Amino acid sequence: MNSPTISVLLPIYNSAAYLKTALQSLTDQHFSDFELIIINDGSTDNCEQIINSFNDSRIVYHKNKTNKGLIFSLNFGINIAKGKYIARMDADDICHPERFLKQVQFLSANENIAVVATTVNFINKNGEIAENWELDLKTILPTDIKNTMPFQNCIAHPSIMIRTEIAKENLYNYNCKNREDYDLWLRLLNKNYSIAKLNEKLLYYRVHNHSITNLYIKNSSLFLSHFRMKIEFLRTEFYSRRINYFTTMVLVGAIIDLTKGCFKWIKSLFSKHV
Repeated sequence: MNSPTISVLLPIYNSAAYLKTALQSLTDQHFSDFELIIINDGSTDNCEQIINSFNDSRIVYHKNKTNKGLIFSLNFGINIAKGKYIARMDADDICHPERFLKQVQFLSANENIAVVATTVNFINKNGEIAENWELDLKTILPTDIKNTMPFQNCIAHPSIMIRTEIAKENLYNYNCKNREDYDLWLRLLNKNYSIAKLNEKLLYYRVHNHSITNLYIKNSSLFLSHFRMKIEFLRTEFYSRRINYFTTMVLVGAIIDLTKGCFKWIKSLFSKHV
């Protein structure tokens, strides 16, 4: 396959529990012109066996000798991608069969849009729809997304499709571990790229006890991690001389995150002594 329309980027690490379902949802896509780049980040379970059970010439498989982390795998996948667009996917999520078709149609018809996401259904470990993400449903238009991003991330990372040339020029930042997607959206928006969202739930986003999102929230302060990421973003933009109204709003958002994070920390100290 020389030049597929889409390069699907799927990093995995000990993801055997849901991997087969995720892969099946990709191979069943109505839009079939894609390469599926799977980066196995040093898994020790039977992920590789599951991958090998799929006899599909579209699969491009790479295995890291050691666990190098999500950001390394994402940037590696972007650098080798051959498609016009890059679609993200996680190993525990499920794609709606028409996801790729509708995102390609949208990007083809809207040359001014750099990234298109979709709304999502949260599902539990059994694949049952758990709840709605209200912020996701309220931020569809590019203007709504840009106005919200300085304060909250309103994009589900595994739902996005991005133009490949833009992704290659704007790789994920190693200094923003666990918030690499949020940082990328801020950098793109500050360069006046537009991010849109399809008002259709085309991804089933799994939330369970072992998901990266859940583990990170349990083991660290969400607000303080957002504060540190935003300060890193502001530092980068300052040295690049891209200081404007948007970066000012990000600074306001960072101050709000710091205030909330400190309040949460103080509250936890008092609760331990009650």
